[in-house]
Amino acid sequence: MRAVVHSRYGPPEVAKLLEIPKPIPKDKEVLVKVYSSTVNRTDSGLRSAEYFVSRFFTGLLRPKHQILGCEFAGIVEEVGQKVSTFKIGDKIFGFNDKTFGGHAEYLTIKETDAITTIPEGFSFDEAAAFTEGAHYALVDIRAAKVERGQNVLVYGATGAIGSAAVQLLKHFGAIVTAVCDTKNVDLVKSLGADNVINYQTQDFSKTEDKFEFIFDAVGKSSFGQCKPLLTVKGIYISTELGKKGENLLFALTTPIWGGKRLLFPIPSITKQDVIFLKQLVEKGEFKPVIDRKYKLDQIVEAYKYVESGQKIGNVILKIRE
Repeated sequence: MRAVVHSRYGPPEVAKLLEIPKPIPKDKEVLVKVYSSTVNRTDSGLRSAEYFVSRFFTGLLRPKHQILGCEFAGIVEEVGQKVSTFKIGDKIFGFNDKTFGGHAEYLTIKETDAITTIPEGFSFDEAAAFTEGAHYALVDIRAAKVERGQNVLVYGATGAIGSAAVQLLKHFGAIVTAVCDTKNVDLVKSLGADNVINYQTQDFSKTEDKFEFIFDAVGKSSFGQCKPLLTVKGIYISTELGKKGENLLFALTTPIWGGKRLLFPIPSITKQDVIFLKQLVEKGEFKPVIDRKYKLDQIVEAYKYVESGQKIGNVILKIRE
């Protein structure tokens, strides 16, 4: 089978399209014929190992799992002898942050992992983008314990995480103020944002509104910058470590002081989370934003685009037609 393999950490060019053996499912695994995947910040970060700490999970000197791609959608081609919840021919989607493998024509995954069937009426391309941004947003929204009627600000509302966060926050009943650039104001409004701040014409930190939760979905703000905008016990969460890793320090210290806090939740995903996102999709409360699509042999170009900072929503990697 064809697969994108990276045998060392580094820039996009370390990703090579190679022919490798097709995997064989174990007793409790399914073999997925992958049709679509995504290229996202998670994949780029793991490939580059820009944050050295990631190597403690993926391999200190070289990648343990050389096929990246945490998101995928496809068809179950084979099932292990002890699989009971899926059958051959099922159309499924999911997220694999343990062994990855989405950037290949086939992958294996346990039936108990974060996978479920694709809702009726949705394509493989759409389904492949259901989980990465949305599950990061969901983890942080839950950590902040967002309640109905609370004011929430989402900085970077057009990325995979931010665009999902706006929609999920509206599901939970929050009043959402989204920060984006001029060309994406209409898009963000269409996602359900109650208020939009155009950072090209207005400094979001000068707003007079106060927020119970500020979520920086792109890691371009800071706790110090956002602290004046928080309510007395408001919470700030960023998807990045911050300058010199300051967010890790603040996550340890601000809960001790009381009052305004910075949290740094550890991302996780379960089968129940994937099923929950599927239900939101079925009810029309969540739909991933899709920017553009690349073919498998365009993986280097796809990585470069994702890392350019121009990406809106999700970038699809088409494994097969």
